[in-house]
Amino acid sequence: MSGTRVEVGTEIPPLELDVDPEKMKVMAALLADPNPIHFDTRALAALGMDQRPVNQGPLNMGYLQTMLARWAGGRDRLLTFRVRFQGNVLAGDRVRASGTVTGVAQTDRGRVATCDISLEVLGGSTALTGTAEVLIDEETS
Repeated sequence: MSGTRVEVGTEIPPLELDVDPEKMKVMAALLADPNPIHFDTRALAALGMDQRPVNQGPLNMGYLQTMLARWAGGRDRLLTFRVRFQGNVLAGDRVRASGTVTGVAQTDRGRVATCDISLEVLGGSTALTGTAEVLIDEETS
């Protein structure tokens, strides 16, 4: 973000990535998440769902937080983060995290950008939408 003027309408550089089923299994183990929709294709078939495992919500939120942290210069600059889950992300999907600045204010913590954020499955639907507040660099001009 250094050297870039942040104002209402500024687009946050998007983050695109492929959802890796192996990382999903690791995350299910780390979260001690026993829900088979995250790793068991037979359980998914028995439920009548797509046979690709469903990505964990914390991973989906992490994609948005990573995008914001890269833009703002670190995770410590993320002040608030609120999202609504609107759809599933499946193993093998390609997703894009994106955001737009909707407000900029000088606060007692410094200059803060309010952002609309979303995570979309490319060729699919929106998985997450929300808002975040991010501490941004002071204007130098």
